[in-house]
Amino acid sequence: MKLQRYGTLACLALTATLGLSACGSDNNEPTTSASGSAAAVDCATGTVNAQGSSAQKNAMAEWIKAYQQKCQGTTINYEASGSGAGIQTFIAGTADFAGSDSALKPEEQPQADAKCVGGKAIHLPMVIGPVAVAYNVSGVDNLQLKPATLAKIFGGKVTKWDDAAIKADNPDAKLPATTIQTVHRSDESGTTDNFTKFLSKTSEADWTLGNAKAWKAPGGTGAKGSDGVASKVKAADGSIGYMEWSFAENAALKTAKIGNGAGEFAALTAEAAGKTIAGAKVEGQGDDLKLSIDYNTKEAGAYPIVLATYEIVCSKGLAADKLKLVKGLLTYAASTEGQNSLTDLGYAPLPETVRTKVETAVKNLS
Repeated sequence: MKLQRYGTLACLALTATLGLSACGSDNNEPTTSASGSAAAVDCATGTVNAQGSSAQKNAMAEWIKAYQQKCQGTTINYEASGSGAGIQTFIAGTADFAGSDSALKPEEQPQADAKCVGGKAIHLPMVIGPVAVAYNVSGVDNLQLKPATLAKIFGGKVTKWDDAAIKADNPDAKLPATTIQTVHRSDESGTTDNFTKFLSKTSEADWTLGNAKAWKAPGGTGAKGSDGVASKVKAADGSIGYMEWSFAENAALKTAKIGNGAGEFAALTAEAAGKTIAGAKVEGQGDDLKLSIDYNTKEAGAYPIVLATYEIVCSKGLAADKLKLVKGLLTYAASTEGQNSLTDLGYAPLPETVRTKVETAVKNLS
């Protein structure tokens, strides 16, 4: 089963990078999901170009494939260039929407709004991407790490796998004296922003670097994209890195259990990640659906390192020849069927309370 999933992910990743050619019927026919619910696909023709978050690359590929199987004359290109690059292309007007794992910065918001004639740039959470802490240490399985230990590892304060801090979290494990090799994103990334936000919110004493899209801690090895980080971890014994869950699964990497606010070590599962997102609060106004995540969640069994990946799009002012196609794709993505299609790809579906808000916001795009 896992081999099949890995093959599918590899295919989808390639598709997302290159874009898909249209196929299938151009009728607005409902398609039926595994759960029995149906989503009407509002077909449009033309070309849409988007880029940004690599964390949502596999999700976007799945949605593009499903949409184009129903709609002829459609070309949708999504380049997984990283959240920072996606935002910049949206601001520059070369992307019709951007994927980002973190919200626009205060200084970026007015620049993005300027591209939306009569409207503003809004955030639509579309993908819940648990952030995996993946490792490659010979002889070590079922690794578990408290947030403070994780902060010390990535901050360069803990440098050997048999360090007392790691031993304290794993009293029954046989830990080698291997040097720790940390791997981080070299490009500006919303995954980095969310990972460092988790460290800063849960381990203030041990992580004093705050949060940002750019990696600030000294040392370690940089790699571009979540796929790049996964490749580096897989290639080197003693390595550990953070990446969106689907990339850890695609590379068949072991992932650590992470300490949560309830004092448990939680394994990464869709259900465990969903428990954290269910407690998130919408802090945007109107159709701007920015989420505030409680990384110190005390919900039993909750996996605490999660990110909400947004589509950043104009509420109004999108070019007339792009509007229907963008709405058609994002309407499918926000549907129950579109969300359920992601479960096997290493994502957690949006909680229904959030999904319905996103669906309404997409319908209001004009």
